[in-house]
Amino acid sequence: MQRLGALTETEGEQLNADAGELAMTAGWGHFGARQAVMPGTGRVEKREYTAEELASIEEGAAGLGLTTEEALANLGGSTLDVYLNERAYWRNVPEGVWEYYIGGYQVIKKWLSYREERVLGRALQADEARYVTEMVRRIAAILLLQPALDANYVEIKAHTFDWSSVAE
Repeated sequence: MQRLGALTETEGEQLNADAGELAMTAGWGHFGARQAVMPGTGRVEKREYTAEELASIEEGAAGLGLTTEEALANLGGSTLDVYLNERAYWRNVPEGVWEYYIGGYQVIKKWLSYREERVLGRALQADEARYVTEMVRRIAAILLLQPALDANYVEIKAHTFDWSSVAE
């Protein structure tokens, strides 16, 4: 799973945060009415997993006792490259990770919308760019653990105390 969400430069070069190469300019967010931050469309390119990416997913899935097919059923059958500008992108963001919502918000897209250079007023710092990679990997872990968590819930629910039998 090490290959998920890796910050990548389009030409394979090293990115220099001090030179502003981590400026979020792909259109993820902008100011709307009353200075409210509104999400933008950004730039996402959907593609198939590479052999190396699939091998990484297979290795991570095996560590959780899952088959590659089970892992892909949870992560999604394709992956995305999510751009922060013309030179930099997070490579291999599984479709299921990208589409993960909490409280009605698409988690990663929402985070990106507040980091657009026009909104934030500066380029990302290196640790902020790495945080997206961490988010991708944490959400992937949640998705891969979901079947076990659901089974655990069903098991626990079957053995809970029936409070309706207690007299008032």
